Amino acid sequence: MSDATVQVRSGGDSAPPYQVEASAGFAAWLRAQDIALAVTTYQIGKVFLVGAEDERQLNVTERTFERCLGIAAAGGALALAGRNAIYRFSNILAPGQVLEGHDAVYAPMAAWYTGDVFAHDVGLLPDGRPIFVNTLFSCLAAVDEATSFRPAWRPPFITRLAPQDRCHLNGLAMEEATGRPAFVTACATTDEPRGWAAQRVGQGVVIDLARDSVVCTGLTMPHSPRLHDGRLYVLNAGTGELGLVDTAAGRFHPLAFLPGFARGLALHRGHALVGLSLPRVNQVFAGLPLDDRLKAEGRAPECAVLVVELASGRVLHWMRLGGVVRELYDIAILPGARRPMLVGLAQGQINRLISAGPPTTLAALAPR
Repeated sequence: MSDATVQVRSGGDSAPPYQVEASAGFAAWLRAQDIALAVTTYQIGKVFLVGAEDERQLNVTERTFERCLGIAAAGGALALAGRNAIYRFSNILAPGQVLEGHDAVYAPMAAWYTGDVFAHDVGLLPDGRPIFVNTLFSCLAAVDEATSFRPAWRPPFITRLAPQDRCHLNGLAMEEATGRPAFVTACATTDEPRGWAAQRVGQGVVIDLARDSVVCTGLTMPHSPRLHDGRLYVLNAGTGELGLVDTAAGRFHPLAFLPGFARGLALHRGHALVGLSLPRVNQVFAGLPLDDRLKAEGRAPECAVLVVELASGRVLHWMRLGGVVRELYDIAILPGARRPMLVGLAQGQINRLISAGPPTTLAALAPR
């Protein structure tokens, strides 16, 4: 990768203990695609919003949410999975409107408190309500106003709903046309408490929700399944590969090897934005095939967002995050934004941003 970088202007909840640098073409690519990015790191509890004000400058803001993981964007809304809640944000600006230099301002409008269920990927249903991967209970779950969650589906090999992280269900792919859940990933088909941890190499699967069956096996800690132009892409995190899943043949076809633990995938106009994390030094993450591949190719692992051309598998642009940032989890695309902002809950930001909706009547609020 080239060492040429663009300027980065940053701001957020605190003086940044992190570092951001990007390749010379990264900002220009964001501008050309007319998108901005939302990137999560649960390791330090941050959501980064990344936009390009011009072809030579990135604007990076961050907000603090405890152990934030999955993030999804749809129809001017964002859903975020936190440590004990699922949040929904709405862009309060009309097209063409600007607030303090920001052309998109995502403000928190609802939260559903789940408790610490290890929520991973999240999606937004057509009615705007979030659905999420409840990793602790090995199920796909809906948010609820009366309980912590409502189980919506669980893998056919999971025999009971229990807070035991039996298979490390983690990733969720939503249908492009309908906005409904379509595929999930799990690290193994185990049915014992944390049984996946002893079978993490070569035991990962992709599951088709419509067929209620496994459609791809042999993966190593797969994450971030995503549908794009009718194709299913998956990150085989334990091998550092971005690839396609042939659901009819049950095969994973690698498209690119990327130097890091791959988690977080967003697809846009023939390109993949892939999040990479530095491998952890612990019993679960040590000894993965990724380690051997990095050594064999003489490459150091990176914590970065890469732009990959799907047709060739080439890395076109990159943005590295460093300092205290060692791991990323998810990426969402924010269309039409150049300098987006997320309103956080820390330091009183939410107290100072107030918006009024269209008027209503008492009769409308309490119909007979």
